[in-house]
Amino acid sequence: MIDRRDVLRAAAVGTLGAAGTVGAAALGGLPPAVADAPGPAEKVPARAWRRLAAALSPGASLYRPNDPAYPPLALPFNHRYAGIRPAGIVACATTGDVSTAIRWAREVGLPAVPRSGLGHNYAGYSTTTGLLLNMARMKSITADPRPGSARSRRYGPIEVVHDAGTLTVGAGVTNGDLHPLLENEGMFVPTGRCPTVGVAGLVLGGGIGFSDKMFGLTCDRLTATTVVLADGSVVTADHRTEPELFWSCRGGAGNNFGVHTSFTFRYEKFHGDVGFYSLRWSLDSVLPVMAAMQRTALERADDRRFHCRLGIGTKGRTRQQIERNANVNVIGQHYGTIGELRDILTPLLALGTPEERARNRAAVREVTPAEASGLLSATTPVDRFAAKSAILGRHALLSQRQVAAAAELLRAWPGSGNDDGAGFAMFGLGGEINRVPPGATAFVHRDGVFVFAAETSWADHDHPATVHANLAWLDGFYDAIFSAAPPAQSYQNFPDPELRDWRSAYYGANYPRLVRAKHRYDPTRFFDYPQAV
Repeated sequence: MIDRRDVLRAAAVGTLGAAGTVGAAALGGLPPAVADAPGPAEKVPARAWRRLAAALSPGASLYRPNDPAYPPLALPFNHRYAGIRPAGIVACATTGDVSTAIRWAREVGLPAVPRSGLGHNYAGYSTTTGLLLNMARMKSITADPRPGSARSRRYGPIEVVHDAGTLTVGAGVTNGDLHPLLENEGMFVPTGRCPTVGVAGLVLGGGIGFSDKMFGLTCDRLTATTVVLADGSVVTADHRTEPELFWSCRGGAGNNFGVHTSFTFRYEKFHGDVGFYSLRWSLDSVLPVMAAMQRTALERADDRRFHCRLGIGTKGRTRQQIERNANVNVIGQHYGTIGELRDILTPLLALGTPEERARNRAAVREVTPAEASGLLSATTPVDRFAAKSAILGRHALLSQRQVAAAAELLRAWPGSGNDDGAGFAMFGLGGEINRVPPGATAFVHRDGVFVFAAETSWADHDHPATVHANLAWLDGFYDAIFSAAPPAQSYQNFPDPELRDWRSAYYGANYPRLVRAKHRYDPTRFFDYPQAV
């Protein structure tokens, strides 16, 4: 039997064929009769596909590999997994379409995998050789203001109306789709920084961003969700109805218990401005910057108003380009006065060359929440990339030795044709996130100070040797930083297909409860992938 991990590794170095099968060389010399054996999708008769198409709603569509619209829909955002091609794609328009597609897939023996955004899943779990359920047409956004239950509070130059109402969004809504609500209406749900990421995948794995300390993770704002289960039935999960499913959905990761078609969140309303900062230094300042920012983040871990992301990175092909582009950077926002923010950042603003200090002082300013959202947004690496993550607690922050090892290896990055380059980022936790008990939701990482993510990227056209060099570098980079012992916890929304003890790393003590929910809601494991519950 071919291990899916072999398929993913082959995809990473470009050895997957157009049909998603692995060549004999990639499989260690398997004979053609084994490597080219027809899969379940090839055994589905044409009349069955016609029956599926006829059963869909007028707003939905079925695409097969020979359809002109198929290639862009089949391609996942992480092209590392571009060789895994669906047998068919249903562009769903209603919850009924999802139910119909799941029932049909079970009947013909194909797996069904949902994709809410562009397929950002780091480990390729939002693609399949079976039936792909593309949720992009399910873009509804409905607001339900509840002024009677709202609480208004001022934080310096911004007034926040807490719990102003609820917002129900379809499974195809992305982070970017919610931005106009913030810009035009002042309505806000804490989501991630990448505009094209689907809210569905974000919330199911937790959901970090630049307002999570103030308002909680995206999953903490969830009040209800509509789910199509493995038998095609539809349920609504909230605190009162299907409470175990609702608990599992808040951090238990996507494609484990069913296909979600809508989500209802508590939202806030904003009036006024926030403090924004974006600071940058050459890598020569990496030791004092990392020490100062980690200390600041630790001191402000309980301050729900202060948010930060820090990291190091570089890009380029040549050693000269990689060295020139290597930098250390900090970015974030503060719900308070600009004077408070400058005081918090004082240790950082004193670091670097005179030019860097002047530039960084000018980069601390007051902006509207909508402007901050745009300034803080960034697309996850494009083309092809890989990542490894960790949750860093109060007693596991990076030492000077670890930072120095990371900086040395960053300068030794093998390079690629991808401008996203390589490095690591640390996303600040604390505040409202850590005030929730670890067992209250499936998201167990409630004592962390940072989500750490190490990444490398390469271009579609890069040589396989460059791909191998980047993957080997990432392993060495991560191992050099955590040479004493690998961190016990990792972030399930940054999945690593090579992570050994992923059950404990992603879910900790919550995993047995997730398994019980899996047995209840998907007893035949219809929804399955290498790191599925």
